[in-house]
Amino acid sequence: MTLGALAIGLSACGGSSTTTVASSGPSSAGSTTASTSTSSSTPVSASGTTTTTASSSSTSGPPLCVAADLSLSFLGQQGATGHGLLGFSLRNTSSHSCHTFGYPGIEFLSKTGGALPTLTTRTTHDFFGTAPEVALVLAPGQNASFRIGVTHGMTSPVGCTTAYGLQVIPPDDTSTLRTQIAHGTYECRTASLSPLRPGNSAYR
Repeated sequence: MTLGALAIGLSACGGSSTTTVASSGPSSAGSTTASTSTSSSTPVSASGTTTTTASSSSTSGPPLCVAADLSLSFLGQQGATGHGLLGFSLRNTSSHSCHTFGYPGIEFLSKTGGALPTLTTRTTHDFFGTAPEVALVLAPGQNASFRIGVTHGMTSPVGCTTAYGLQVIPPDDTSTLRTQIAHGTYECRTASLSPLRPGNSAYR
């Protein structure tokens, strides 16, 4: 089943916001659980084409994509049968190519920008489909995306609230980026998290 078939338009898609670098410390998000997956070591460009640039574990080739090179934006949200899907984009705003791989660190934020308890499960397969790990090379202006899965309309013993923003730490970095979530999203502390994918493919 495609994402389009599942979508019920809980909120307007395509929202975006200006990103600012918020801090230089590690996220205070809760513990994460990594799922077992088969990863690709062949870098691809943001458009999905294979490149010959070295992978993220190599010391040659373009540098790592760090927060100073990136901007974070909200792509939108959709949902089905009590499951909500949020999409986010990391765009290379620098003048040079950079490479990245794996999962960002995330933390939901309140309306005033305060940290909300966020317990993430890293996975390559969630309610909305598969999102394999792949090494990425982002040329200037290109972007990678990731998605977050939350629950909607369900009771939770740990308490639920509305998140109005997201703080993100890019893979292999400690500095953070923030963006607003248009109209907010209902979340209950726990969330599934996809790895970075080429372009907007993690969400669309």
